[in-house]
Amino acid sequence: MGNFRTRLSSTGNGHPAQCWEVEHGVAVVATGGYEYDGEVFLHGQDPRVISQLELERRLTENVDAARGMKQVVMIQCVKPKEQEIEYCSRTCCTNTMKNAIAIKRINPDCQIYVLYKDLITYGFREQYYTEARERGVVFLRYKGGEPPRAQVNDRGELEVWMRNLILNEQVVFKPDVLALSMAIMPAESNPSLARILEVPLSTEGFFMENNLKLRPMDFTREGIFLAGLAHYPKFIEETIVQALATAGRAMTILSKELLEVGGTIAIVDQARCVGCLTCVRTCPFNIPRIDAEATGIGAIKGAAYIEPSLCTGCGTCTSECPANAIQLRRYRDDQLVLVEEPILGQWIAA
Repeated sequence: MGNFRTRLSSTGNGHPAQCWEVEHGVAVVATGGYEYDGEVFLHGQDPRVISQLELERRLTENVDAARGMKQVVMIQCVKPKEQEIEYCSRTCCTNTMKNAIAIKRINPDCQIYVLYKDLITYGFREQYYTEARERGVVFLRYKGGEPPRAQVNDRGELEVWMRNLILNEQVVFKPDVLALSMAIMPAESNPSLARILEVPLSTEGFFMENNLKLRPMDFTREGIFLAGLAHYPKFIEETIVQALATAGRAMTILSKELLEVGGTIAIVDQARCVGCLTCVRTCPFNIPRIDAEATGIGAIKGAAYIEPSLCTGCGTCTSECPANAIQLRRYRDDQLVLVEEPILGQWIAA
């Protein structure tokens, strides 16, 4: 903990490729995420089909763009078809409410339909859903197994078809704009970065924290911290709060000239180690490793080593070591067993 070396490289902007190494005390993973940009619902094929972020950009740069709109259709929960694990990107529904309300304020006569499978505006953002309904935005639910479909008819008109669950019949819309709420995807570099840092990923592909309630900024590996979309999709204020907390956690290491570790740690007697890798396989924190320069029992090359600053003192390796070469400091066998009495523990002295 607090002793990292990272090799960086850069190129571009007319400068030659260069590589250098940096020594640092902590590492913060804040690699972010990205908006899904797949070819669904004619996205990328028809200029009338855009993402909610693109719609927001248009409304910001050209307010008059909304004045000529007669009908706008918005589809929620747009994600890759091959995605196995479903999760909520959190910000999508609120962003839809914001854009729908903005269009209604500029052009109250514009018909806006929100087609959704699931819809949730977190916390007090529920007021935006209420305001959108009061302004005339119509919400229509579709089944997950029967999503809407988009097509261009013979006259060049954009059409969106869906089954109305209340009427139990197909309805068709002819919008000027089809806005898609694209899922927030984990960064493509997450798997390779997780292997480099030896930290876990969640089933969704984002980085997994040590403890959701107690240590949401920490990894199980000490000295590495987490913030932002690298952790999970979240609102900007939640990202800022987590980033501030992460900076505070990092400063608990950087502000000290000397780091003190806990007294309860596992210690390897390398002279008794047989190099069986039992501790390496059983440690839940992946701390033990084989030191190729050390000498084990019988002058064999290589013996187990446990870094004191990383050991959590759980005792798993101590109980599993077949050669009894690992002892837990302050809980050694000679402190816990009574060798002189014919009871539990006497066999250890034999």
